[in-house]
Amino acid sequence: MSDIPGNTAQEQQITPELRQWIIEQAQAGYQADAVLKSMLASGWTEDVAIAAMENTLRDHVEQQAVQSGLAPASKVPEPALDESPLYIDVGDRRVAVLQVMASPRVVVFGNLLSDQECEELIALAAPRLARSLTVATKTGGEEVNADRTSSGMFFQRGENDVVRKLEARIAALVNWPEENGEGLQILHYQPGAEYKPHYDYFDPNEPGTPTILKRGGQRVATLVMYLGEPEKGGGTTFPDIHLEVAPKRGHAVFFSYERPHPSTKTLHGGAPVLAGEKWIATKWLREHRFE
Repeated sequence: MSDIPGNTAQEQQITPELRQWIIEQAQAGYQADAVLKSMLASGWTEDVAIAAMENTLRDHVEQQAVQSGLAPASKVPEPALDESPLYIDVGDRRVAVLQVMASPRVVVFGNLLSDQECEELIALAAPRLARSLTVATKTGGEEVNADRTSSGMFFQRGENDVVRKLEARIAALVNWPEENGEGLQILHYQPGAEYKPHYDYFDPNEPGTPTILKRGGQRVATLVMYLGEPEKGGGTTFPDIHLEVAPKRGHAVFFSYERPHPSTKTLHGGAPVLAGEKWIATKWLREHRFE
């Protein structure tokens, strides 16, 4: 590893020379912990060193992505996770922060919904269930997809008291306008049902995508909330990062994606239910107001 340029550790200033040095170390194959250790040994305080690394590498990756022909990154919903809080106050509830991943941004929340709210959503949704469809990006419509074997339904945004309360809670939790959310979807998975790994954003190369985007732009984040626990199976899987989130009632997993591209590592799926039944509520968040 090369020497850190300049004598800036005394003033703790993030100079262009330091940013270039960080990029060069990453390109040379040094892991983040080794770069951080070198900076600390040279007198940098830990918070400044971490901020310099995170900002420099994020900006570098974004620049490289745009130069490669990808769309610029979009602003995405972001929970208030500065200072690593154990709980987030969303007004009517304290939501627990159980697990956080920075890249991709994946957050597991606990106590997002009460047992009563889970039961109420299931009861309201059950009479309206039908075979789940997926968005048909070739046409802009909907279609039956063999990869998705659940049944489901959509509530209109603000359709009833429990939906309105949950939508306000979600907006506060992830700092995103309520009107940018699609209607709440409730899904029911019986034994053997699954949703094979997929992306939630709309493929910009498909002919039907421009029609879909007219209703509110791209999807930029997903919140999966667990309403009913299966006895076995049914976890939310992220194959690219080897993560599986257990479907614990009242808990939720949030993930965001700043551009419609596999580089976001947000490939995910619903593992087959092996015993019992799984109920979930899904909230997709758009760039703009969803109409």
